[in-house]
Amino acid sequence: MPEVKSVFREVLPKQGQLSAEDVPALVLCKPKLLPLKSVTLEKLEKMQQEAQELIRQQEAGSREHTQ
Repeated sequence: MPEVKSVFREVLPKQGQLSAEDVPALVLCKPKLLPLKSVTLEKLEKMQQEAQELIRQQEAGSREHTQ
């Protein structure tokens, strides 16, 4: 592979600080998964299911008393 000569030559300072420019690059990270249902919505659904179960139990109890 032929070596390519640069038009610019590198100059390192003999005094002071040496700084280098950082080339920005893409950084890949883990995808953040969002829940399909919020915590509040799940709590509301649980409360609704409990209320419906309580109503079913009460209806079953009232049917037994009438018979």
